[in-house]
Amino acid sequence: MKRGLVTGAGSGIGRAAALELARTGAAVAVLDIDEDAAAETVAMIAGEGGEALSGHVDIAEERSVREAVGQAADVFGGLDFAVNNAGSSSRQRIDKLSLSEFERVVRVNLTGTFLCLKYELPLMKGGSIVNVASNGGLYAIPNAPAYVAAKHGVVGLTKVAAVDHAADGIRVNAVCPGPTRTPGFEKWAGDSDLIARQEAITPLGRLATPEEAAAAVVWLCSDAASFVTGIALSVDGGRRA
Repeated sequence: MKRGLVTGAGSGIGRAAALELARTGAAVAVLDIDEDAAAETVAMIAGEGGEALSGHVDIAEERSVREAVGQAADVFGGLDFAVNNAGSSSRQRIDKLSLSEFERVVRVNLTGTFLCLKYELPLMKGGSIVNVASNGGLYAIPNAPAYVAAKHGVVGLTKVAAVDHAADGIRVNAVCPGPTRTPGFEKWAGDSDLIARQEAITPLGRLATPEEAAAAVVWLCSDAASFVTGIALSVDGGRRA
């Protein structure tokens, strides 16, 4: 049985990934800043006969990450995979963006991913780490400078970690979803026509489901991707700009 963790697993892509990983027979630590949401995901996994535990993590805080990752490894007896999915978004032009908001978004998305890697890598003997970046880690998203800067950083961090830890048998990859119909994205879009506009500029004509983005995560965690490391896998319906 493979053992691992998913951050931001209380909803959206993280929840979908945790559920699908459990369906493959893995034991999954469901970590989220919202403990109730994490518990709901665990209940869903348990309802399907899977093995999971829930835990709190604030990826912007080093102590929280160290304790959550360490607890998961202690309970399971090690880690075979980790999915660093938790993140935060922001919509504001550079000239309107406060320094505090820029630093918040970078701390959660980029520093948070760094902290997860920092404490996951020493606990793994082989295995796979997947960082959930974004299509904003590959090209520009208008009015999202902090988010785009942070997610580009996640892609770069992924590539360095892949090279530095290849000799340890640890694969490190990124998944870069385009707009996905998660509760977070729908809340971000609000009552605007953002979703319709995003669908219109996506060649496949719609947004991804959380399950479609999670499928890429699960594949990269699997033995089927045993010779894949250091990539940023786009899951965006054909968008490139």
